[in-house]
Amino acid sequence: MSGSPRENVGKKDAKRLRREGNVPCVVYGGKEQIQFFTSEKSFKGIVYSPDACIVKLTIGKKTMDVVLQDIQFHPVTDKILHADFLQIFPDKPVKMAIPISVSGNSPGVIAGGKMQIKRRKLEVLALPDDLPAEIDVNISKLQIGDSVVVEQLMMDNIRFMDPENAVVVMVKSARAAMMAAVDPDEDETEEAAEGEGAEDAEAPAAGDEAPKEE
Repeated sequence: MSGSPRENVGKKDAKRLRREGNVPCVVYGGKEQIQFFTSEKSFKGIVYSPDACIVKLTIGKKTMDVVLQDIQFHPVTDKILHADFLQIFPDKPVKMAIPISVSGNSPGVIAGGKMQIKRRKLEVLALPDDLPAEIDVNISKLQIGDSVVVEQLMMDNIRFMDPENAVVVMVKSARAAMMAAVDPDEDETEEAAEGEGAEDAEAPAAGDEAPKEE
């Protein structure tokens, strides 16, 4: 991804950039914040990708590795309004939400159970070179009533930030799944918890300076 430095920072300039098909952005995590803009089209391979990715960002003559930390969309048009990037360094751990990928065939599902994915992303802390594009969750041994929790997914050089007993994937009986659909209170609680995790994943790491709102 390539961007151009912003000469003026303010609401009027931000509106002008958006009218021209660009997105105001900021990079933090380094010695100083960098305000820049880039084409909205350049986000296609980042925002709409199922994988977690490290972006090589070029602004003027400077190139750096960054990860997308936060992005704001227009509530009606879904156009990208603003994006925050965190600069990463080879020797500094970074916190990132990694999507899960389910593999295998569950005997419980084959027997009539229903697979439910409780967490589609897991928050991890690791050095950039150790960050996986996705986390594999194998369900080949799951019978009806079984589940996979975070503790079972432990990987070398990666620290999971979610609770060790948090359920990632489970297989329910078809009847239990139907009752859960009728009474969504449990799912709403879990979704709220997921939302809190996602909000934490987007927050700057300790010591990083949060970007100013425009």
